[in-house]
Order: sequence, then structure tokens, then C-alpha cells
Amino acid sequence: MLKDLSQQVKNETISSGSRLLKNVTADDDARFVRRLREAGAVPIGHTNTPEFGLKNITEPLLHGPARNPWNKAHSPGGSSGGAAAAVAAGIVPVAGASDGGGSIRIPASFTGLVGMKPTRGRTPVGPGAGRQWQGAAVGFVLSRTVRDSALFMDVLQTVEPHAAFQTPLLAASCTAEAGRPFGKPLRVAFSVDSPVGTPVSKEAVTAVKNAAAWLEREGHDVEEAAPAIDGNELMKGYYLMNSGEMAGLRQQLERAFGRELTAADIELEPRLLSAAGRKIGAADYTLSLQSWDAAAETMAAFHETYDVYLTPASAWTAPRVGELTPSVEHAEELEAGFSALSSAEQLARIEEMFRPSLTYTPFTQLANLTGQPAVSLPLHIAADGLPLGVQIIAAKGREDLLYRLAFQFEQSPLWQAAEPSAF
Repeated sequence: MLKDLSQQVKNETISSGSRLLKNVTADDDARFVRRLREAGAVPIGHTNTPEFGLKNITEPLLHGPARNPWNKAHSPGGSSGGAAAAVAAGIVPVAGASDGGGSIRIPASFTGLVGMKPTRGRTPVGPGAGRQWQGAAVGFVLSRTVRDSALFMDVLQTVEPHAAFQTPLLAASCTAEAGRPFGKPLRVAFSVDSPVGTPVSKEAVTAVKNAAAWLEREGHDVEEAAPAIDGNELMKGYYLMNSGEMAGLRQQLERAFGRELTAADIELEPRLLSAAGRKIGAADYTLSLQSWDAAAETMAAFHETYDVYLTPASAWTAPRVGELTPSVEHAEELEAGFSALSSAEQLARIEEMFRPSLTYTPFTQLANLTGQPAVSLPLHIAADGLPLGVQIIAAKGREDLLYRLAFQFEQSPLWQAAEPSAF
């Protein structure tokens, strides 16, 4: 199955979770889809996504909420929530997904799956989307097993001459690398502290510390350490980018439809983001992207000391359906007088709007903004019976390292992957 966002199939609907686009059909296959077809994959449909992939839950007004197979009162996350639900429930073994701020790893954490976010430029994009979210977003898959994920990396990695971002092809097959032992101990850093100062559940702390302890027993060098990056400042840049991107998309849609969009066309989050994006100056946008580059430089230096960096993939297990969707009253408060606010005030209100969601998932955005590969692995089941993933980040271009480590975890007693028979 494919995600109903940027993974279009010729002559099939591609709505991006939006009521406005519910009848829009694609003129051609996405390059991502072409690569899958060439490898022998057969797409059988599209999965649910929040409108324009802007949220870490999947509850669009167009299709209604996706539900978590582990407990249907809870969300499978987002924005690849429909994909995660389909794989965790056993409908398909692998589903197309994408990740612009954690949208592969968050659903993987919430539903007990393997969720790899590739290095920026590793997998195909487009047509017409060469710098999705300025390189923060990348397409890939969700799977139940490490080997399935590695196989799809072998299939989907490519260097496209037209692409804005490129990374050299991995020299060896990820499928082969997944089973290869390490020649020497890894240098492992781990942290359980939220980069934005929000609370982290005891379950998430336990998940990471158990993973770190297992690695140490396996002979790796492990220590608690974190990169010197201001997570709150990085998130401000992330929301600024989201605002600019949504303003650009709204402008494109208004030109295509020949009219201004209204509240009947798009949901609260894209309305506020696009309004804020219209006030952001080019200088502020440029400086924000420079902050991404500074964070990437910090992480590159960090990986000179540490091969991998472990954190929770999510700070908590999956929220209940509806928990993170603003009530009608709260939505009215957020939107009231928004257009009259200054750019800084608008961005502050957007931060306020997303703060409850960010509290659940503060760990994933870093790898998107720095362009690094990161994977969520199903290594813990919490007391509430829901899974919670551990995230592992590596230096740019080192998916091979992540697959080797993931495969070792898959053979360990910590592994807690979704089993369709349980549902």
C-alpha cells in the first residue's frame, strides 16, 4: 500500500488527506512508485494521512481517524498513521510512508514496527518535489521486520540527476549488511531527556536504558551523552519552515482553483501555518535554514565521537484518538485575531498549537533537519499494553550501520514487534 501523500499512482486519487483534493487524480506515477513497480511490487491502494502530512496523528476530516491495531481507542500516529495501521494489522507486510518530522518513526513507535528514515536524498522524490520541506521530508516504508526494510532500501535508494539533494549509493546491499557482525565495538551515546524540556514517561526512559544496557552487555562502549543543540530553537525553525511551505502550497492551490481557500476547504493547522507563512520574510527563512546547517555540523562532530545516538522514538505511548485534535472552542481561540498578530506572535501561537503533540514526540525532528538516517525499533511494551520504540540515529549515509544494529536487536530478547495474529 502507498501513502496518500506524494506517492501517487496514475489515474488514481491522491488527496493528501484533504477534502479540497478528494477528487484529484494523478497524471502519472510518482518516481517512488515507479521504482517499486520495477522491483515487482504491486500497489493495492492508498493509506490514510492527516491533511498535507502536518500532524503526528492521523485524523483528517476527509476520512476520519486511523486506529491503532494494538488498541483501537488509540492513534497509530502520523503522518504515516494509515500505513502503520495497515502493516501492524497484517493487511500488508510493508507500506509506503514518508517522514518530514518523524512521520515514519512516530507511527513505528506507536504500533511496534520498524521505521527507517533514510539520509536526505537517499530515496526518490517527485516529480516536481525535489526539495520536499527543504530536504526535511523523505519517502520510504514501514515494515514488521528489519530484513523487509533493508530490502526496500536496496530497491529504493538511487541518485537522481535532477534531485536537489543527493547522497552516494550505499556500496553494499543493506540486506546483506543486516546480518553482518561488527568487527569492533560501537561507540554508543544515549539520552532520555526531551530536547525541548517536555516530560518523558518512565516507560520511554526504561526502553532506552534497557537498550543501552543490552548493547553494553554485547560489548559496545556506551555512555550517556547528548549533542549541544538547543531543541526549542530548532523547533522554532521547524515551524517557520512548515509555515513557509504551507503558504507556498496554499498559493499554488488557490491559483489552481482560481479562488481563495476558506475554512471549508482546509483544516485549522494548514490555515494557521499558511497565514503565518505569508508574513515570514525571506531573510528570516534563510536564517532559519542556516540554523539547520549549524545543527548538522554539531551532529557531524558528535558522530566523530559516537557511532550511534539512542533516544526514545516517542516520549509516551500512543495518544487516544481525538486527544490531540483541538476542540471547536480551542480551535476558535487559536484562530481568533490571528491575522492581526505580528509574524513573531503568529509563530508563537503555532508553537502553542503544536505543543501537546510535540510533548508526545520531541525526539524525531532533529534527524529531519540535519538530514541523518534514523530508525525506530520495537523494543518495549509499556504497562498500558502499547508498544514504544527506541530511536537510533547515525551519521549521514550510514543506513548500513543502522541495519546491522537493528538486526542484532531483532535477535535479542528486547524485540517486541507487532504480530498480526494478536489482533
